[in-house]
Amino acid sequence: MMDRKSCSMNGGAGHLRHGPGLGFITLEDLNALTDENVESDMTSSEGYEREGTEIAEDDNQDRLLNYWQNIGRGHQIDIPREMAQPIQQLTADIESSPHREQIPFTLVARKEGDGAACEKRLMDTACWACITVTEDTYEKSICAGFMSIMRYICQQNTSGRYLGMTVPIVTVVRTDDALSRLSREVRLAYCLPSCLQDQPPLPTDPDITLETWPATVLHSRAFTGPTNEETVLHEIRALAEILASPNLLSNTFVIAGYTSLAATHRHNEVWLLERQ
Repeated sequence: MMDRKSCSMNGGAGHLRHGPGLGFITLEDLNALTDENVESDMTSSEGYEREGTEIAEDDNQDRLLNYWQNIGRGHQIDIPREMAQPIQQLTADIESSPHREQIPFTLVARKEGDGAACEKRLMDTACWACITVTEDTYEKSICAGFMSIMRYICQQNTSGRYLGMTVPIVTVVRTDDALSRLSREVRLAYCLPSCLQDQPPLPTDPDITLETWPATVLHSRAFTGPTNEETVLHEIRALAEILASPNLLSNTFVIAGYTSLAATHRHNEVWLLERQ
């Protein structure tokens, strides 16, 4: 399993920094972005265009929130209204979204394969917010864990503010020796934005922990579509076949999600970590 150690909090919540340059905005600030008054010299046609854009954004937020609420009801999980903004950001296209930070890595090697290329990457040391969930099904565990992480990002932290979205959101899973079944226990993790790595806000949810993950060499293969237990196992086996090697961890994998479950075109990856 991924080798992790406790994260140094550098003084804890009492020494959290606020103010310009840290990327902190409140939920009220996010909502106000669509309520600003039109400048006095703006033409009426520009005003109508802006109003139409705001309505479209609100409608899209409502659509995505309703989608997640329907999923949550199927698993007896409540999805509150405050989830609308981070869910929308996670759904947005990676290249065009100004609100998301992609976790950096160094590309070591790339091998073209049948259907998808396999990349060898070096991930730097970083602080992650993690939660371990054990539910009846893999899908229910993912849904419950994702919503807990979203609440931490949204406001349930010692800064009381929206922290900002990073991608991917990752899920650490374990399989049996035959790579035919997933363990019911899964671990979801969110990498803190670069501006918060030194002094990350503490979670108010006691089930969420902050952990420093050491620099790691991993092998990655992209895939699209849903991330249910069947497809995850299929992708795990496909990567394992390509990388058959005693230098790799055989039963611990990471599923990296770059888009929301509601996205039309899903971008996922399966990672296999080399032994430390």
